[in-house]
Amino acid sequence: MPTLYLMRHAKSDWHSAAQADFDRPLNQRGARDAARMGQWLQEQQFAPSIILSSPAQRARQTVLAVAEASGVEEHEVVFNQDLYLADRATLLNNLRSIPDSIDCVLLVAHNPGLDELVEWLASESPPVSESGKLMTTAAIAFFELPAGWAMLRRGGLSLQQLQRPRELP
Repeated sequence: MPTLYLMRHAKSDWHSAAQADFDRPLNQRGARDAARMGQWLQEQQFAPSIILSSPAQRARQTVLAVAEASGVEEHEVVFNQDLYLADRATLLNNLRSIPDSIDCVLLVAHNPGLDELVEWLASESPPVSESGKLMTTAAIAFFELPAGWAMLRRGGLSLQQLQRPRELP
């Protein structure tokens, strides 16, 4: 059964010297949370066929920390410009284009598109955090797909787990 992990990039540094939003790096908490979520993924026996990510600096750093902590090879990471600040439709189109031979995908992107995608895919309303947010920074939503990637539809997936770094033991 194909599996889909949707991850929001970790916490970025709004006070960095980066001139553009695209270049904003992770802050200390973000780097720590990305590594913790990578360790959590490894504990879940995470074995992605591919990781699709926004190329923004904060997403790039998140993916590389997750890959290192979970034992994923860097060559399994694909940075796609279309995923930078992508809306739900763009994220969905990227997922629907995945060949059915790929059985496990991690997609790393940004809000609000990621929140909208998780809500759109889930058959029931996903749980929000104590602060009322869905996909907090570095959160991962895990879905199992009953059919191929092209068959993704509104309310068609059961959310297996939504893990946020602050909720880890």
